Amino acid sequence: MAKKVADFLLERLSSWGIERIYGYPGDGINGLMGALDRASDELEFVQVRHEEMAAFMACAHAKWTGQPGVCLATSGPGAIHLLNGLYDAKLDHQPVVAIVGQQARAAIGGSYQQEVDLVSLFKDVAHEFVQLASEASQIRHLVDRAVRIALAERTVTCIIVPNDLQDEEAAEPERAHGTIHSSIGWSAPRVLPTDEDLRRAAEVLNAGERVAMLVGAGALHATDEVLEVADLLGAGIAKALLGKAAVPDDIPYVTGSIGLLGTKPSLKLMEGCDTLLMVGSSFPYSEFLPEEGKARGVQIDLDGRMLGIRYPMEVNLVGDSAETLRALVPLLRHKGDRSWRAEIEEEVASWWKVLEARAMNEADPINPQRVFWELSSRLPDDCIISSDSGSSANWYARDVKLRRGMKASLSGTLATMGPGVPYAVAAKFTHPDRVAIALVGDGAMQMNGINELITVAKYWEQWSDPRLIVLVLHNGDLNQVTWEQRAMEGDPKFDAAQTVPDFPYARYAELLGLKGIRVDTPDEIGAAWDEALSADRPVVLEAITDPEVPPLPPHITLAQAKALTFSLARGDSGARGIIRGSFRDKIEEFLPGR
Repeated sequence: MAKKVADFLLERLSSWGIERIYGYPGDGINGLMGALDRASDELEFVQVRHEEMAAFMACAHAKWTGQPGVCLATSGPGAIHLLNGLYDAKLDHQPVVAIVGQQARAAIGGSYQQEVDLVSLFKDVAHEFVQLASEASQIRHLVDRAVRIALAERTVTCIIVPNDLQDEEAAEPERAHGTIHSSIGWSAPRVLPTDEDLRRAAEVLNAGERVAMLVGAGALHATDEVLEVADLLGAGIAKALLGKAAVPDDIPYVTGSIGLLGTKPSLKLMEGCDTLLMVGSSFPYSEFLPEEGKARGVQIDLDGRMLGIRYPMEVNLVGDSAETLRALVPLLRHKGDRSWRAEIEEEVASWWKVLEARAMNEADPINPQRVFWELSSRLPDDCIISSDSGSSANWYARDVKLRRGMKASLSGTLATMGPGVPYAVAAKFTHPDRVAIALVGDGAMQMNGINELITVAKYWEQWSDPRLIVLVLHNGDLNQVTWEQRAMEGDPKFDAAQTVPDFPYARYAELLGLKGIRVDTPDEIGAAWDEALSADRPVVLEAITDPEVPPLPPHITLAQAKALTFSLARGDSGARGIIRGSFRDKIEEFLPGR
């Protein structure tokens, strides 16, 4: 039987090293689904519950492996469903290839059923490369360009394949005018600034007496280089949220996360420094960076478009983080005066005591900070952690102490709800021998995490280590937005919008054949984590937590204090708990463990 276009497309993906496709079937991709069945020895198809989850998993696949993630959806509604997950990949600079079906070519333009202008639909999210295939000999170069551009630009690309074309006979391009003869293969270049720019950067860094480093996702592969430079400069290291795994949290001069979800030592590091070295980060919030004019700046980024847009930098270096830092090292002088470093380490040590004391404060019934604090010391080596957006991201950012070798991520730039569980599922497919832990609020769990547990139940027995743990913070509240309403708008909690329905998460897990653990008293938390981490199957750990424990920013502005006061005065339903919790947690900054 002659090879079909669909078969050739999958063979070409396989030739690029693609081993897995996340997706959901539909009649717009029937030809491709048949080809996947025929190619099942080379390509694994992971069936999700919703196409958005396929895109989230493809994004996480790229984050966990550095290789392109591939997702597949049918025409019309299936293609539309991919968009949110694809924007997550685009904004976090991850290589993802989306393959979507389309109605038959003869029907396009005829207002046919499920006909959507997919080129226009994907033109923003896949702006570097989105193409509609119109004939068989195109497929070779469309696949080659989609994968290569996704890798080279660290972005999303898209191939649209009409359903009738999928079943046509495959064809190679003729050797003729107007044809494209592409090839397979791409390797990352070595990107370095000029020697002159490196010398200029070194002069700035050597002149500084109080150097602060801010590292992001672009430094995830540069851990050793970041630490070596920090040691030479006597610098403290703050981390943007996507860079949480770039350097371990158990190093005394690592101040932790920065920003609204950040730490007090990171804030003081930025306020007190006279020199800022920003590595592989596009952290957007200027109010948490040094005041303009108070510090000199050097920035390193692989993407020249991201330089000099967050803080007025004196030297901007286009280059790979690890390569550039290695090139800088011989030009840097070891700073003998370690008083700045000692000040940083003292702040960090004190802060960990504050976090522990806050975690142990009473709540009704469980303090969510304690759930994360108890996990932190129990994290298995080389585990992979995903967090969802919402209040879970606050405690993930502050209370989870990562060690070297661990991976961790979340939707950093889009900050969408919903990727926590699919990120963990992708972790188990890409690293089936490692423990995956998803940290999720009940809002995100109800949005799509519940459904994706069905995917976990479908596949878990094929993983060499079956441990995938989903922590659900069951507080009945869309907690992050509730606190934003209070602190930013001065509005009380809007119960009709913020209260989510009650749901038995642990019992639901048991219905699926997974393990469910429910805790509603603080003394049960440690034992619950031990039970979950020793289980012989995936676990849903449902913690009944107090929604009125405040996710305090590292510094409360006068405007925020006024707004919260107004919200309480207007009859906030959680007023009593807010006052109690805010007072206790704030006191811990001055008298930890009082």
